[in-house]
Amino acid sequence: MRILLVEDDPEVARFVRRGLTEAGHSVEHRDNGRDGLFAAAGEPFDLLVLDRMLPGGVDGLRLVETLRAQDNRTPVLFLTALSAVDERVRGLKAGGDDYLTKPFAFAELLARVEALGRRPAAEVPATRLRVADLELDLLSRTVTRGGKRIDVQPREFRLLEHLMRHAGQVVTRTMLLEKVWDYHFDPQTNVIDVHVSRLRQKLDRGFDKPLIHTVRNAGYMIRAEDAG
Repeated sequence: MRILLVEDDPEVARFVRRGLTEAGHSVEHRDNGRDGLFAAAGEPFDLLVLDRMLPGGVDGLRLVETLRAQDNRTPVLFLTALSAVDERVRGLKAGGDDYLTKPFAFAELLARVEALGRRPAAEVPATRLRVADLELDLLSRTVTRGGKRIDVQPREFRLLEHLMRHAGQVVTRTMLLEKVWDYHFDPQTNVIDVHVSRLRQKLDRGFDKPLIHTVRNAGYMIRAEDAG
């Protein structure tokens, strides 16, 4: 693995770097939080090993919080003398994945590093949903079918997003009321039917195959195939 070590104690840094290198890993070292943040944000690493208390105006917590705010999901192992339970909780809540207190045995450090390295990479959230020639862009909040822009209202967008996230599955009225309208009870309204009808007209007008299908006595489903 390519590992970034951010540690201001030169003896600890030398010890950890040597041990990880001997174990076959590539280790970059920074001795302050500011340089550590620049390195972590600007270069790809498989793992970050961070001290909590760092010079340079950026401590370990702030470093990780900044990375997580930038959607950087690189695993983080805190290596610190702050051993109180509350401090460990703060580290984990800030976005850390593991927490090892000083003094430590290198064998345990290596085991924790390699355990984090075996974790599957976090999936990047999808920004586009697609069913047949229908595409929904979650970033620009736009809907197109066959390359043609379709204007939808915000509630219609949420309704379509929920249907597309469950493409090929029956979505019940109760599910739609809870997820799209935030109703946790059935208010005996036809609001769903009205919105589905409007959405159908917008999506299917000018196209041969309908996409939104009614499943009798169950709910609705979006799929490319004909309902029959």
